[in-house]
Amino acid sequence: MKYLVLLYALLFTPYLQAALHEENVDYRAGDTVLKGYLVWDDAKGDKQPGVLVVHEWWGLNDYARKRARMLAELGYTALAVDMYGDGKLSEHGKDAAAFMKAVTGQAGLARQRFEAARELLAGRPQVDAGKIAAIGYCFGGATVLNMARQGVDLAAVISFHGNLATDTPARPGQVKARILVLNGAADTFVSPESISAFKQEMARAGADYQFVNYPGAKHSFTNPDADRLGKANDMPLAYNADADNRSWAAMQELFDEVLKP
Repeated sequence: MKYLVLLYALLFTPYLQAALHEENVDYRAGDTVLKGYLVWDDAKGDKQPGVLVVHEWWGLNDYARKRARMLAELGYTALAVDMYGDGKLSEHGKDAAAFMKAVTGQAGLARQRFEAARELLAGRPQVDAGKIAAIGYCFGGATVLNMARQGVDLAAVISFHGNLATDTPARPGQVKARILVLNGAADTFVSPESISAFKQEMARAGADYQFVNYPGAKHSFTNPDADRLGKANDMPLAYNADADNRSWAAMQELFDEVLKP
């Protein structure tokens, strides 16, 4: 009997003890202190692929942290990045718009802050620095697409209901990352013209990309708080469980191809 108990302990104790490691991390880009959230599960392996999670325009909130934890449960070390600095966030559209414009209105600032987060993640001992990807939601989706356009060294970028328009389209041969765009077909923030322009841009650049439209899905379709936030800010936001689940599965499929052996 004691041998059976010992065998059970050897086989199952690591799984019973496994838990997510969560760490609030401060890092810098220029003079700005950025406050990220790092999470991983060391039971998933010693050298894990890394994934950067870029928040919606509300800032690095609990939703972005939740997505980072979900990635850690899949075997990735995830860093939810702070694009605004000092962990600024809001649930008011006017404040969020001001935060966003403060970043996007300065040439090179978004990339500087993104690269600072990438450097932090790549330097973690449990991360395979050669396998780093990025996902983003809304503002974050546009951010990761722009990083791919600029040739940032990433295995893949995935945009969930992100803006597609850009003033700096990708040049031929510049895009290194696999690109997956997951869009709501009923998203009034993304026009048919911008979709057409994006596809033409990707074709001219020779990018390896996929564009998926989810019928009936509106802006922010992955966020369960979208209806509440939309109502409070008089914005056409809505959660869509089907599109949420299907888009997360599409992300996993791509990551299985490019990040896992």
